[in-house]
Amino acid sequence: MRAYVLLMLVAAAVTYLSTPAARWLARRTNAISAVRDRDVHTLPTPRLGGLAILLGIVVAVFVASHMPFLERVFEEPQVWGIVGGAVIVAVLGWADDIWDLDWMTKLAGQVLAAGFMAVMQVQLVTWPIPGTLTIPSSRVSLFVTVLIIVVAMNAVNFVDGLDGLAAGIVAIGGTAFFLYTYGLTAQQSPMDYSDLSAMTMAVLVGACLGFLPHNFFPSRIFMGDSGSMVLGLVFAGATISVTGRVDLSTSGAANVPAFIPLLLPIAVVLLPLLDMGMAVVRRVAAGKSPFHPDRMHLHHRMLALGHSHRRAVVILYVWTAVFSFGAAALVQWHWTGVLVGVAVAVVAALAATLGPLRTRGRFLDDDVATSAALGEAEPVAGVAPAPGAGPAPLLVVEPPVPHPAGPVPPSPASPVSSGSATPSPVPTTTTEGRPR
Repeated sequence: MRAYVLLMLVAAAVTYLSTPAARWLARRTNAISAVRDRDVHTLPTPRLGGLAILLGIVVAVFVASHMPFLERVFEEPQVWGIVGGAVIVAVLGWADDIWDLDWMTKLAGQVLAAGFMAVMQVQLVTWPIPGTLTIPSSRVSLFVTVLIIVVAMNAVNFVDGLDGLAAGIVAIGGTAFFLYTYGLTAQQSPMDYSDLSAMTMAVLVGACLGFLPHNFFPSRIFMGDSGSMVLGLVFAGATISVTGRVDLSTSGAANVPAFIPLLLPIAVVLLPLLDMGMAVVRRVAAGKSPFHPDRMHLHHRMLALGHSHRRAVVILYVWTAVFSFGAAALVQWHWTGVLVGVAVAVVAALAATLGPLRTRGRFLDDDVATSAALGEAEPVAGVAPAPGAGPAPLLVVEPPVPHPAGPVPPSPASPVSSGSATPSPVPTTTTEGRPR
């Protein structure tokens, strides 16, 4: 465990320290996220944070290759297949962040990276479900492997819409998956805890944790496609490499842990998969491309419910933790007890999600005032808008403070208006104090 924790810290430190350099490079190469109608951010923001994430992963893997404890992991080419695939999609994402590539070019690059991983033996050869189900041919195995990797990359990319959301979800889900793979390794080889999946997940979680301080609201840099695709690819590679290591010859309630290789990856990326599936159905039903952008993602719906930026992210973190740790708990506890615990957690998460519908309460307030100010301005009492002048300006009107000695006569310097004069509008400001 200490070796994995060390690698996690190395990945986190390298990512954290290199992110300012990535931000500088993004400004120099004009890799800036402009403010668009569908975006949540209000200021142009650099978006090459994925390069720092990649650097943290590569350096941590390089350190791991010199550890005698993990020597067995590097006897096979899978680890370099995952690293090489991550480099390919990071370069692809970098190009997309700078030149805004079309979706067909991005998809071709994703297939290339997934194919490279398959050639390096990161390939699904058995279905991760109970029973003796071996994939019948190498062509089917290659197709399924590429499909899983491409879907994982795009799922993480779809959910990357709020500051810190994608990195936090992958960090939480990756932690649950790491605990599962580490426990599985301890059960199968008590004398040797080295494992490719556990090492990959430890490095991935560390890179996410190192990037989060720069990316959590208010974000100073976005990971961009160069980051979201790297996270999805590395996670998919770790998931594929763990398949086939569990005895799936039996099934039934007593052997529920045999379902974990299937349940846990789905539970970890459940929110991204749900968001991507809903988006594809919604856009195709409207006669648009599945890649056509809109403002109907899960994070947009959370903001529409009345959540602040930070609170929406934290609640989505909670949902990820409920499903991923709930699935991982099946390894240690009986499925009935886990089901009861997950049901209680789901009720609590649902109450937090729908809370604004009941109280409109606030915690972790940040940009709520900004989003509220973007609504319809309320007319000022006693001031009628002039014909053809449009809606009345938004004024900040404070309640009068009662004078202890009775009513105060009007000041000579401020004569009472007869109604002909129109008060000058007061410009609204954002939460950062900048005029909008």
